[in-house]
Amino acid sequence: RSADSFITKYPWASELCQRLGMADQLVPTNETRRRVLVVRDGELLPVPSGFVLMTANKAWPILTTRVLSWRGKLRLLAEPFMPRRNPSEQGDESVGSFATRRLGREAYERLVQPLLGGIHTADADKLSMAATFPEFMAQEQYHGRLQRAGSKRAESGARYGFFVAPRNGIGSLVEALADRLPSGSVRLNTFVAALERDGTERWRLELGEGRAESFDAVIVALPASATAKLLATLDRDLSAELAAIEYAGCAVVSAAYRRDQFARPPDGFGFVVPRIEKRPIIAASFASEKFPGRAPEGEILIRAFIGGALAPELAELATEELQHITHQQLAELMRIAGQPLWTEVARWPASMPQYHVGHLQRIAQIESRVAKLRGLELAGNAYHGVGIPQCIHSGESAAERVAALMLGGRSSC
Repeated sequence: RSADSFITKYPWASELCQRLGMADQLVPTNETRRRVLVVRDGELLPVPSGFVLMTANKAWPILTTRVLSWRGKLRLLAEPFMPRRNPSEQGDESVGSFATRRLGREAYERLVQPLLGGIHTADADKLSMAATFPEFMAQEQYHGRLQRAGSKRAESGARYGFFVAPRNGIGSLVEALADRLPSGSVRLNTFVAALERDGTERWRLELGEGRAESFDAVIVALPASATAKLLATLDRDLSAELAAIEYAGCAVVSAAYRRDQFARPPDGFGFVVPRIEKRPIIAASFASEKFPGRAPEGEILIRAFIGGALAPELAELATEELQHITHQQLAELMRIAGQPLWTEVARWPASMPQYHVGHLQRIAQIESRVAKLRGLELAGNAYHGVGIPQCIHSGESAAERVAALMLGGRSSC
């Protein structure tokens, strides 16, 4: 229903699994399927081998791909000869602007936009390079091009080898965390009506129905929009900066089929859909092809993503309509005969923060104001990364700061 794996390039999720005794339960992606497809004129074509996010590491796959026209191929391969950005224009830039400058409009529309915009369910023409892909900005600045690494690990298939998942799904990670908590230490379904100082340096939480409790420190891990409302009476400028972080949502439609319903079984981890294809789905993930145990023998599980920043209205459609759209699109693109064995819709409204141009400057402002409120910390996916490892790191860092404050003279939290 949600994230199905995490990347090991960042250590925080793997280290948490190690501490929870789950390291032996992590399984890698299926190495025989490590590639992604992209839609071109109603056909599923492989992303050129060696093309990673914005970097073309091999010339021959670019020259032979049917994803790009000859004009688009030559423009993409000319990237090393493109001039650096004008020094007078240094600073943040959108993914769309950066990729178009470096790779050309066609490569951006056919490869970069669906691959990178899909990760964030975002509009790549608004997405911040500095906040999402700073390494490419650094490569342009220091090398004058997006370096082409010749190692195997730079290839697109090798990149997918960085992803792992617990054998029983990401939900088992949450369950393991919950099992480690002391009995009675967690209150579920407890509404927080307000957060304010209690007249000292302690924090007063109004918990609804006239109840209130005081604490030495508070970590707010709500979405930025909800955090803005909670902190509005404490610091209006801080609240305004938080409220300015936009969100997008999507619907995840899961569908199961018999393997013999496919004219040709899925070959890859999934596909992405360029905006210019004008289709109602953003992407689809072949869950049962990525990891073992995701579907019974002889069956295939596919997850389709609908909505996002570019088509928010689609995520609000009725469940039956979302199921119909998903099956119609999958049947057409993947040549599926018959109806799905099973479908399910999970909705995630306003769940993905949009790291628009200027995001890092906004976060710096937020953090400078939070630092003035002793005993208050923020955590979550709105600040320094939307992936599972980054969210874990955000929470752990906030907890460490609170622990340091308590050890510095306070008695409890």
